[in-house]
Amino acid sequence: MPIIAPSLLASNFLNLEAECKMLNDSSADWYHLDIMDGRFVPNISYGPMFVEVFRKATNKICDVHLMIEEPGNYAEAFKKAGADILSVHIEACPHLHRNIQQIKSLGMKAGVAVNPHTPVDALKDILADIDMVCLMSVNPGFGGQSFIPHTLLKIKQLREMIDERSLQVKIEIDGGVTLENAKSIIDAGADVLVAGSTVFKAADPIAMIAALKSL
Repeated sequence: MPIIAPSLLASNFLNLEAECKMLNDSSADWYHLDIMDGRFVPNISYGPMFVEVFRKATNKICDVHLMIEEPGNYAEAFKKAGADILSVHIEACPHLHRNIQQIKSLGMKAGVAVNPHTPVDALKDILADIDMVCLMSVNPGFGGQSFIPHTLLKIKQLREMIDERSLQVKIEIDGGVTLENAKSIIDAGADVLVAGSTVFKAADPIAMIAALKSL
């Protein structure tokens, strides 16, 4: 059964209290929180203050995805805001092992996010030190994009790398997840589905989450 992590970036920011209540009442497992700085990606979203608001609104896991430059400067702030999992981009971290050590020393689970063009082989020397890989199945920065089909091959390759070494590393897929393609994503070896527009634009978001969860 997959972990479902609705992305709050697609929620109605004028009605966040109701959106949080909906997620709390649903079978969603995590809150997925996208942090964008306008430098690493061509968009700006929100920062630690919003994460703190979401943390107060739920008992569910807060999965924070940093799409930012120099994430080490902000790890402590996101820990204080209430992040349970903190993912940094391999492309933004020239000293990735140091970033992972920092995240773990702060008491959070550590994830590494990977852009569509980055091969999963780039993770082989860090895989044993992390809790999750976030495979971007769209180019990061904007919601509502279409799933990049090549991601399915990357999921299978990564699943093999993890299983060969008997590691407890989750594979999270972020971008373009729909009810139509979710089964193939799970069958390829994914553990966590991030869903933004698919959930929040649905006529019945709770039913959509339940449908994704049942796959």
